[in-house]
Order: sequence, then C-alpha cells, then structure tokens
Amino acid sequence: MACRKANIRAGNGREPSHGSRRSSVVPESYAPTPKLCIFAAPPVTTQPALPSLRPTLQLLGRCGLTWDQTRLPFERIRLRLESAAACANAIASMQVRGAPLIGAVAALGMALALTEALESAPGAAIAPGLLDACATPLLAARPTAVNLAWAVARVRAAVEASVAEAAADHDRAQRGVEAAWAEAAAIVEADIRVNLAIGRHGREVLLRAQPRNPHPERRLQILTHCNAGALATVDWGTATAPLYLLHASGVALHVWVDETRPRNQGASLTACELGAAGIAHTVIADNAGGLLMMHGAVDAVIVGCDRVCANGDVINKIGTYLKALAAHAHNVPFWVACPSSTIDRATPSGLAAEIEERGERELTHIRGIPEAGFADGTGAAMRPIEVRIMSEGQRIRNPGFDITPARWVSGLITEFGVVPAHQALSVLDNAGRSH
Repeated sequence: MACRKANIRAGNGREPSHGSRRSSVVPESYAPTPKLCIFAAPPVTTQPALPSLRPTLQLLGRCGLTWDQTRLPFERIRLRLESAAACANAIASMQVRGAPLIGAVAALGMALALTEALESAPGAAIAPGLLDACATPLLAARPTAVNLAWAVARVRAAVEASVAEAAADHDRAQRGVEAAWAEAAAIVEADIRVNLAIGRHGREVLLRAQPRNPHPERRLQILTHCNAGALATVDWGTATAPLYLLHASGVALHVWVDETRPRNQGASLTACELGAAGIAHTVIADNAGGLLMMHGAVDAVIVGCDRVCANGDVINKIGTYLKALAAHAHNVPFWVACPSSTIDRATPSGLAAEIEERGERELTHIRGIPEAGFADGTGAAMRPIEVRIMSEGQRIRNPGFDITPARWVSGLITEFGVVPAHQALSVLDNAGRSH
C-alpha cells in the first residue's frame, strides 16, 4: 500500500474559514499527532440524480407511505402500511428501521390496530384489554429500540385520556380513534422538528472539531457508523442532520461511511443518502476506522442510538462500541445524536437492556447484484440476489446491538442541546418528560 506524508487531504475542495474547531468537551491535551503516512480518500464522486428519498415516511389518510429499505440501494420500492400487521411486519423485517422511524411506524400501527379492532367489533368498549391486544404485536417486533415502546405508550395514553373525557359511551370509541390518529400524526411531525434541532446543535459541535492534519484544502473529516440518516427517521436523520446542514452552509466536508456488517446499512443506505445529497463520502470496511484515526484522517465520529440508558450507556448498532474505543485511543471526539425519546429512564445501564439476537442468515448470506449475466441470457442478473458466503453448518451468533459505556461518549447531541452522557436523565427532567 502506497503511503504519503501527513497532511494529505481526503476529498477535494477548499475549506472555508469558520474559526476554531476545538471542542469544549475534549481535553485540552487533545492535539493532532503527526504521522508518517495517511490514506487519502479517492476523488469525490456522486451518484446520478435520483428521486428524493426524503421524507422517509408520509401519512396519507389511513396509510403510511415509506421506502422498503431491504430493497435499497438497488431498487426503490414504495411500501404501503395500511394495516397494523403490515406495520409490525415492516418493523420486524427491517423494511423500516432506525429508532425514530420505528417509533413513528409503531404509532401509526397503534392507530391502525385500534381502528381495525373497533371496526371488527362495533360497539366494543375501549378497555385496557383491547389496548393490550393492539399493542402486543407491535411491542414484540423489535425489543431493543426504545422508541417503539415509547410511541405505543404515547398513543395509548392519548386514547385513554380522550376516552376518560368523553361524556357518553357512544362517543368514547370515536374519540379514542381520533385521539390515536392525532397522536400518531403528532409523533411523525415532531420527529422532523427534533431532528432539525439536533442538526443545528450538532453542526456547531462538528464545526469545533479540530483538524487532525491541518491543510488549506483539507475537508472536515467525519466518520459515521450504520445509518442514522433520514432513512432512519421521518426526515433529516439524527447523525446526518448536522452533515446536511454543514453541506448546505458551504462547509467542505467528507464522510467516512462504515459498511456496517452484517446488513450493510452504511454501504447500502448512508452512502445512498449522502450520494443523492452530493456530500463527499467514502465507504470503508468496518474495521478500517481505527487505522484512519491513527493516521489523523478523522476529526470526529458521530453516530445515532437505539437506546440511551439512565446512566448514559449507549445501545446502538453492533460495532459502535469498537469505534468508541478507537476514538478514545486516538483522542477523537465521539458524539451520539440522541433524540430525547431514545433516553430510557427505566433501564439503569446497558447491561440491564435486552439485546436483540437476529437470524443467522444475516451472517451466512449477503445480498447484491451479480456483475456478470446468467448463462440463460435473461435480464435476471440485474435483480438483487442473496448468496451464501460460508459453508453450511456453521454455528452463528448475531447480536444486533452493542453497548458503549457512557465514559467513552464525548456528549449526547439532543434537540435541547449537548449534554454529557452520564447526565442523560437531565434532558428528560429539564424537558418535563418521563419515559
């Protein structure tokens, strides 16, 4: 592998002046260390113009319209969520994924479930047993992302409050259904506002990131893991919201995108998003991040989260913990974009959380498009296929998430501002919210 002296830029373009990038959270001893060689990003390329992926979720009457994320990036297939069962299945199958989007789809599913239940049994009362039956399939779809239970609980509480206020029995069912749909719509709309606020706070944090290898034409270098982008939310994303705002304001930016095995959400989804937005990026193997940090090629890491525990431990896509360890070893700030809805007061620490174990096929097989045509000459080669990448009979362990201890997190970027991870509950206390 050819090496070049330090101060090699990744990507092209001149960086505008925007003052000091030193983070107030990073110790004063943090300073770039000269290295003998660095791996530069290849020339910046962007994909051809494509239909916008944003917003990820739209409510159209009693239907949710979103992307089937298991088909991206090769196919853009709209998914219609017209029943509670469709919502639960989309969450479980990861057709929709990402904590905020899971919460929004769960809220839609709860409204659909209540509507379906009352339509199938006219005159039925909205009682705890009925609401339990509506909620149970949704809660079972993905156990780790706290937004799912949070959204279901919010819709349920809105229904119960509305029913309690109804003057007559015949009004209660109608008012309960109306309250469910209103709360689902409110959750969807609020997600956009929350992510934009996270983006504004995150933009200021990343602007203060100190260049590891200063160079007049060097871009701000950010590394991200998995997909905490617009596709993981209703719009904007959490970890990507600052990147979209930085790009829009003219900051010269380059993003290192972890492929994120085994489902490759970074390579398939984050790279797709950034390319469509015209943001310079390079996809890297999951294990390359530490080497890039060692060579001063990463100014900051920013990731999303599926749950933040009461003590500040962060539960996120498997592989996040290793990025935090590498960042700590090389004095690189490690930020977590965290909607307050993802903070879980009820789980004291990461070790107390349930970590989802996913199916073995995610490891034994990989999905892609064949480069060569099939022998029969059909056009089927252009369709994505799955191929086995290991011999049959292997024992498989596939945890979907890992736990990053609060002490390795530079800070939580929330819609209310930036806080130390161990003060996660202060976000809920100051916002007057409880989960």
